Formats: sequence, C-alpha cells, structure tokens
Amino acid sequence: MRIKDLCKLLEQAAPLALQEEFDNAGLLVGDYNEEIQSCLVSLDITAEVIDEAIRIGANLIIAHHPLIFKGLKNLVPDGGVNDILLKCIKHNIALYAAHTNLDKVPDGVSGKLATRLGLINQSILLPDKNALLKLVVFVPEKHLSSVSASLFNAGAGNIGKYDSCSFRSPGEGTFRASSEAKPFLGSTGEFHKESEIKLEVILPKYLKSDVVKALLNSHPYEEVAYDLIALENENPYTGLGVIGDLPESSNEMDFLEWMKRELGLSSIRHTKYLNKEVTRIAVCGGSGSEFLSRAIASGAQIYVSADFKYHQFFEAGDRIMIADIGHYESEQLAKEVLKGIVTKKFPNFAVHLSKINTNPIKYF
Repeated sequence: MRIKDLCKLLEQAAPLALQEEFDNAGLLVGDYNEEIQSCLVSLDITAEVIDEAIRIGANLIIAHHPLIFKGLKNLVPDGGVNDILLKCIKHNIALYAAHTNLDKVPDGVSGKLATRLGLINQSILLPDKNALLKLVVFVPEKHLSSVSASLFNAGAGNIGKYDSCSFRSPGEGTFRASSEAKPFLGSTGEFHKESEIKLEVILPKYLKSDVVKALLNSHPYEEVAYDLIALENENPYTGLGVIGDLPESSNEMDFLEWMKRELGLSSIRHTKYLNKEVTRIAVCGGSGSEFLSRAIASGAQIYVSADFKYHQFFEAGDRIMIADIGHYESEQLAKEVLKGIVTKKFPNFAVHLSKINTNPIKYF
C-alpha cells in the first residue's frame, strides 16, 4: 500500500475540505507514491514520537495535531519544529495530520468521547453553516435512472439516515443545435422539444467536484444544463462538538467521578455544583470554551471540554456546569479513531498506537 492510498482512505472519513481556515491537515511530509511499511498513530508529533517510529520501523506517522501550522522560512536546525522535520526527512518518515476535519465528522474525536461517556441520541453541538448545496439538473426521462444513480454514488442525496433522496418533477426542455454541435437528441438547425425530468439533490460542499464530475460523465447531453444553489440550512451532520443523553440520570458528583475513572483523568477543573439532575451532556474535544453558550442552549447540564480561561468559568453562572478535563485528555481518543479508520479497511495492515504521552502539561 502506498501513502496516497492511506491518504485517500483518511480523507474519505474526514474530508480535508471540512478543516477550519487556520488548520493544516493532510500530508505534511512525504511522497504520495512511497510504499508504507507500517504506521504509527499519535496525538502529537514530537521528537520522542519520531524516535518511536524509528524503533518500530514505521515510515508513516498519522497524528491529530499538525506539526506545521505556519509557513516555514527555512529548514535549518532550530531546536524545535525544524529539527523534527529534518529528522523525518533523514529517516524517510512521512507525516500526516487529521485535525479539525476529524473533529467535525460525527464519528470523529467528539463523537468518540461522547460514545465513551455512554451518551445516546447524539447530535452535532455546533453544525456547519453554509456547507450545503442543491444541484438542479434536467435529464431526459429514459436516462433519469442512470444519472440519479451516478449522483447518489458520488455522495449526493444523503440526508441523515436516508440516502438516494431527491425531488423529481416533469417538464419540457427546448433547444436548437448549431451546425457545429453533435446533439444527442434532435437535429442540427432544428428547434427541438424534449420531455425531461427536473432532478434536485442536496450535497455537502466538499463533494461538489465529485458530484459534478459524476453528473457530466453520466448525462447524455453534449451540453448539460445544471444549477448549483448555496443553501443557508445548517448541515446537522458535520460540525464541532456533540450533545447527547445519559441512559440513566445521575447527580453531578457521581458523573464527574465516573468520567474521571473512565477517561483515566488525574483531575477535573469545574464550576460549582448546581445540585441538578444530570440527563444531558455536551462535549467538545480540544479547545471548546467558545461554544459554551451553544452548550447552554442545548439544554445540557454539564459541558465537557478543555482550555477554559479563568473568567470564562463565571459565564456558566447557574445555567450549566463546566468540566474542563484538559486538552490532551479530551482528545486522547483521537488515536483510536484514526486507527479504526485504517484497520476497518485494511485489517491486516500494521498500525501501532504510540506509547508516548505527548501531553506537555504535567500535574504535581
């Protein structure tokens, strides 16, 4: 298997187009055509993780956090990022990162955390906005089945637990082919009427190129008439954070104690106990403090995330309990998510979970 094969697999599960503007997900170092011996999965890319990859013979590291966020002006030893990059190049180790794109899919980092906490009836806490398109195309009746099938296969027409979703309405199309045209129907120079079906499907923006390519390859007309319309609807199937319900209600202290054991936490920073029955939990792996108001609006009694500043704890008031479990701790399950994506498709491929604790924060 080559690096490009694994990149394709990872990007099918967590499309790069979903990443935030500040992010730098994807292949950071390496040759797409290089053959993979084995890969190491880590939360971060550090010098110790590179050494671990060398020891086990892995020539690809898949991490959650990108090593490169900003542009590099040179690649000379600097005691930091450049040293790690130079070491990777010297030992022919490729680096791949799946960051906010992995955060924003339902089965990503927050979804894994919510599932580990036993939450049911899960949904996205902060759904993506302006992330959907409607494709409208006009198809001759006899080719409706083949064209629609190609669009569905490319990822259009999926709404939640349903696929192959579309709206179809009959009509009549007209055209006149010039002398330079090669019309599929009618004759050059003649005004032609054709019974057509107006086909409408919804698709996420990140699949635009795939869906349009499928349309043009399957449609019989020489010139295909279609519209792509931006929708203001939220996409409830991609976004940051997850909300869900506990199978059974709990009190605040019991939930925190259980979560501490379940996630192996050494401590939890939290706001005061509100003595409320806990039935609904909001979670966001990583830095989720800016989504506190959304967690409150969701009806959650506890918001589990990380990186809250001192004054942000006041913003909870008596409306919700904040449980700041730490950035590393809230994203530690990313390694299991990434490994699962690879091994589900390639069960016999050697995927190693890093044994290095890359958390830069220590507790005394």
